[in-house]
Amino acid sequence: MSSSAFPFGRRLSLRLSFGAGIAVIAVFVLVPAVAVFVISFTDIRGLPGLPIDWVGLDNYARFFSAAKLDYNLNALRNTLVYAVVSTVVANVLALGIAVLFNQRLRGRTFYRAVVFMPTILGVTVIGLIWSLFFNPSAGPAATIWSWFGADSAFFGDPHLALALVIFVQIWINIGVAVVIYLAGLQAIPDELYEAAAIDGASAWQRLRMVTVPLLAPSVTANVLLSIVGSLQNYQLAYVLTGPANPATQLLSLAIYSQAFGGSTLTGASQSQGYAASISVIQFVIVGVISLLVLSYLRRREARL
Repeated sequence: MSSSAFPFGRRLSLRLSFGAGIAVIAVFVLVPAVAVFVISFTDIRGLPGLPIDWVGLDNYARFFSAAKLDYNLNALRNTLVYAVVSTVVANVLALGIAVLFNQRLRGRTFYRAVVFMPTILGVTVIGLIWSLFFNPSAGPAATIWSWFGADSAFFGDPHLALALVIFVQIWINIGVAVVIYLAGLQAIPDELYEAAAIDGASAWQRLRMVTVPLLAPSVTANVLLSIVGSLQNYQLAYVLTGPANPATQLLSLAIYSQAFGGSTLTGASQSQGYAASISVIQFVIVGVISLLVLSYLRRREARL
């Protein structure tokens, strides 16, 4: 086979950079992924001096055992609710904000910066901000609540905690989604809107028949990023509600707690082997959902 069959032909610099990229992915992505998969079949506990035994499928059987099933089903249910609600609401709001910011709006650069600002804040800073805001003793939310003669524990309320964590997650993610939608909107030719207006299309009809179909690739990118990120996120729930709150228990948080939390957080002995098995199960769930969503969105793009 001639060297011209290679994607970059005879361009050595591109070959080297492409090969370096593959090497980085192999070292920092593939090798750890394979290692986690292997560890899931052991009883490694992360403490020095302890023997490591091959336990086969015991960790997976433990995940589906009667003793763990209720806990894990609750974590799975919370994870799916967290991912679906945050994805849908964030994308609807982001699309609306992007359409607004795409108009000739005075001060729109400042407004864009304000919307994007939460994205650059660290999770700990965000947790501190919203923990103070929803402080049940003296926070602004408690004051507003008291105007209606009510009070709440907010993040400590099992009926409200997950909804509040989802709200903060949307607040964090909406900036990136707005940027992606804005990029898609600015690539739509103005002539299409002018032609639709001449044909008598209303603003809503132009949005539905012109904007949304041509934003299909942006919708696909945003939905996938949001779903994958939400299914794997645990830091926000950990910071806002702690690692052992059943109302906000997520699969990814269960992995962290089991691997690094120990008995003081989870009530169970620390086990990296069992945590690795949960992560493999989570990987399968995230992969299946992502592929199904991608397949649906790609077919939708083709129809539009």
